[in-house]
Amino acid sequence: MTPQKVLEVIGVYRKLFVGLGIKRIEYPHQELLENVELGLAHCHGMLDKMEEFVREGRIDKASRWLGFIQGVLWAQKIYALEHLKHHNRPSSG
Repeated sequence: MTPQKVLEVIGVYRKLFVGLGIKRIEYPHQELLENVELGLAHCHGMLDKMEEFVREGRIDKASRWLGFIQGVLWAQKIYALEHLKHHNRPSSG
C-alpha cells in the first residue's frame, strides 16, 4: 500500500471509532483483553502512532498494525472480510 492509502484507511477507521464513541487507550501488552470495548479502544489508540510511522517512512510497520486492526474489526463483526479488502484497494482514478 502507498503511504497515502494507509493514511486514507486510518481516516476511515478513525471516523468509525469516533462515530461509535470509542475512546483511545493503550492496553497493557502483557494482559489478556478484558472486553471488546477495550480492544477497540486500543485499536483507536494505535491510529495516531500509525500516522507517525507513515511520516517516518515506516510503511511496513504501519501496514502490520493496520492488519492487526482489521483482524479485530473482523473478529468483532464490524466489517466483513470483503469490506476490509476493499478498504485496502487503490482508490479509483
